Amino acid sequence: MTEIVWHDSPGRVVNEERRRRWRQLTVYAALTAITFVLVFPILWMVSVSLKPTTETFSLPPRLIPDELHWGGYAKVLADPKFRTFLINSYVVGLAVTFLSLVIGTLAAFAFSRYRFLGDRVAKLFVITTQMVPTITLLIPFFGVIVFLGVYDTLWGLILTYLTFALPYSIVMMNGYLDTIPKDFDEAAAIDGCTPLGVLVRVLLPVAMPGIISTAVYTFLLAWNEFLFALALTRSLDVRTVPVGISMMVGEFGLKWDEMMAFSVIGSLPVLILFMLVQRFVVGGLSAGGVKG
Repeated sequence: MTEIVWHDSPGRVVNEERRRRWRQLTVYAALTAITFVLVFPILWMVSVSLKPTTETFSLPPRLIPDELHWGGYAKVLADPKFRTFLINSYVVGLAVTFLSLVIGTLAAFAFSRYRFLGDRVAKLFVITTQMVPTITLLIPFFGVIVFLGVYDTLWGLILTYLTFALPYSIVMMNGYLDTIPKDFDEAAAIDGCTPLGVLVRVLLPVAMPGIISTAVYTFLLAWNEFLFALALTRSLDVRTVPVGISMMVGEFGLKWDEMMAFSVIGSLPVLILFMLVQRFVVGGLSAGGVKG
């Protein structure tokens, strides 16, 4: 029997190649437009920070100022209260990140490697806490913080943010540790490692992408939070960057260059941190979302 071989005509091949290129061009154009929409607020913030206040509302609006104006940055950096806001945000963010990683990793290790009475109920409780709108917790948290005597202190903010970050840390690290085979645990135990030794020496190095992604999320949560930082603090000595930015809105005017300059300074740590660990964040989130 003679085998029949079908060959595409040159015109059909050219048309298919043309359609493929048009599809790629459409995708690239859509991605470029979406990227511009997402990045434009940041570009405008930087642009306004480098303009005098009188040029902020000039028509037509200009993204690139004629002359760079650094007065807003100079005034913000020279004001001690703004430096205090930055230091407070760093202290709270780093403390919440460290505590949530330590406690969350230990809890996730227990959920991932051991079975005990009520473990499913405990996991369900941890996940359920993420479903409660944070705004509904403001008044109860205020009462608890006042009762504990940590109102208007950095410890009050740290404890508050820790309750928000800890459930995510547990869920994220639990999902990541579940992807690591238990054969590693058994091999380490044969070599004489205790359960804590297995966690520290074997699992944590392998789970580093999950740890980094969890750390980035918890740091961002503490750095960007505004509502509880406003409600649970009163004095300037313990307020953070988001509250400091809101305080720059005056009754009779608004110095846009100073406010945007402080916003840029407050955003730089987050942007730099995310750019440095972006690869680990993507890997950690994708791996932590799949159970092995």
